[in-house]
Amino acid sequence: MADETSIKVSAATRDRLAALATEQGTTIRQLVEELAEGRPTQAEYAERAEQARAELASVLGTVPSEEAEAKARDLLERLGARRDSAAA
Repeated sequence: MADETSIKVSAATRDRLAALATEQGTTIRQLVEELAEGRPTQAEYAERAEQARAELASVLGTVPSEEAEAKARDLLERLGARRDSAAA
């Protein structure tokens, strides 16, 4: 088996993780691993942004301005907030 370690959380958090895992037919371990694997790090976000800029440059012949990037980021954040509130 792969290297393993423990994490400390409050009893309430452990109980909530256990309930979530049970509802999803999985284990706390799998739930936490999916969370960690499914959320990009800041470095991964930066790498994706650079790849997007390079793709736009190759397709459009130019990269978006800082203002256009800020507007796009704002839109994506608002869409994400709407998605999160709809899931609640």
